[in-house]
Amino acid sequence: MVRVRFAPSPTGRLHVGSAHTALFNWLFARQHGGTFVLRVEDTDRSRVVEGALEDILEGLRWLGLDWDEGPYFQSERAEIYRRHADVLLERGWAYRCFCSPERLERMRREQQARGEPPKYDRRCRNLPPDEVKRRVEAGEPHVVRLKVPLEGETKFVDLIRGEIVFRNSELDDLILLKSDGFPTYHLANVVDDHLMGITHVLRAEEWISSTPKHILLYEAFGWEPPKFAHLPLILGPDKSKLSKRHGATALLDYRDKGYLPEAMANFLALLGWSPGDGREKLSKEEMIEEFSLEGVGKRGSVFDEAKLEWLNGLYIKELPPEHLFDRVLPFWERSGFVRPEELDGRRDWLLKLLELLRERAKKLTDFAEGAEYFFRDPEDYDPQGQKKHWKDRRQTAERLRLL
Repeated sequence: MVRVRFAPSPTGRLHVGSAHTALFNWLFARQHGGTFVLRVEDTDRSRVVEGALEDILEGLRWLGLDWDEGPYFQSERAEIYRRHADVLLERGWAYRCFCSPERLERMRREQQARGEPPKYDRRCRNLPPDEVKRRVEAGEPHVVRLKVPLEGETKFVDLIRGEIVFRNSELDDLILLKSDGFPTYHLANVVDDHLMGITHVLRAEEWISSTPKHILLYEAFGWEPPKFAHLPLILGPDKSKLSKRHGATALLDYRDKGYLPEAMANFLALLGWSPGDGREKLSKEEMIEEFSLEGVGKRGSVFDEAKLEWLNGLYIKELPPEHLFDRVLPFWERSGFVRPEELDGRRDWLLKLLELLRERAKKLTDFAEGAEYFFRDPEDYDPQGQKKHWKDRRQTAERLRLL
């Protein structure tokens, strides 16, 4: 049974890149009749942003990505991670590090000045057991680090990219448990994926460098690792990773800009994946049927909002009138064109107006921005237009009478 997870951190709004990852996991689960698990990675309480979790859940619901289990919260599982850190200490796969933050920062600056990548110098890796015991009993602050093998290689087969190999000598002794007793991302991630029975980890390619560390953790625990697939990044127009400097990046911003969830899901699915037959417009059912990791490329894809707008226009043209009315109504209400108490008496007229505007509309906002003159009398007129069309006063009066 396939089990995948989407594991966002509530440190900000749901980014379209994260929504892309969630969608690919959801499609993979649905295609294989598997389970889509939602897990909230909130162990770093200092970085949790108020309202971020609500934004993430609302964004997933808007996109139509229903989860089968969860949400599970890592902040409620701290004792589980501490017990597993103790297991690694007992097996000799981890050690306690008493180096102060000031020493570590000084060491990093010196390494950077020499042009070396920042890396812990393993000063505490082989401390005598009696010294470690004495310092722990004295309450000295410390972290727990993974004892990475000094030689050899760690490799894994990526379902998209093939075999990837890392030299162990290049890996750092990463921190597993912080001085406050809370786990780092790496320990909590691996422990939860194992305990939750995750079979496939689909995540962005920026996590490739973390995977050898996770493979070593699985080896240390004696567990079978899941299969990994690292998805291509979403890029801005300048081919760099999509970020706020490229414009809106929060998923729900696109909802507010008038995009339909069906169009957004379709658009995101085609960023890095193709059904192989050139189709641009696919329903959720078609995407589920056609989706495969074999169709996912390695290179990043540009987030082209012009293409999203074109695709959105296709969906708008095909929506049944009543469905389209329900989507457009909030934008009319927001613009002050329609009040709820007026709906019963104006519905037929509004539906006719909808059809009049539909042909040229690319976004739901177009139904409001292009309709003001249907709802409000103009306060003034374009001088050039007046000169062109209102030359003959008697003819103008007759036209107004006919209106």
